[in-house]
Amino acid sequence: MNNEELSVIKQAIINEIEGYEFYKMAANQSSSPEVKSSYLELAKEEENHIEWLNDLFEKITTSDEDKMNLALLDKVPSPNIFSFSNLDRKDAAIAVSVFGIGIQMERASVEFYTNAASKCTSKGAKDIFNTLVKWEKSHLDQFSAQYEKLKEGWWNDQGYAPF
Repeated sequence: MNNEELSVIKQAIINEIEGYEFYKMAANQSSSPEVKSSYLELAKEEENHIEWLNDLFEKITTSDEDKMNLALLDKVPSPNIFSFSNLDRKDAAIAVSVFGIGIQMERASVEFYTNAASKCTSKGAKDIFNTLVKWEKSHLDQFSAQYEKLKEGWWNDQGYAPF
């Protein structure tokens, strides 16, 4: 892997750290213990991603090509997207915002890894970035579905539902 490809992995780690901090901040804004716990679960998922990427980076920089390919066989952590059942108005507004921002972060990640994969010079790097594209698309799909549910619920609570 060349330095540019290694930089993509390092940037991915930073992106996951930003997500971790974002979900912790959202948890601190919640008045509901259940919702706070759910945001902390998302933060934990981001932390798992950080660990996976750090481990991958170490394997890439200290191992041969075969060991790097074996790193891809490890299961990539997947988020346990939750649904909110008893949100008050404040938490519902925060939830819509959190998932809306989460969608933007996931879209940016998909684009980032897609671009990185298209510029790769090594098959190993291309495989890693394509794996990360699938990972982030899965997150994006899950976040988008949850966002639509939250948005509809919030619209109903606000009296904005179409009649």
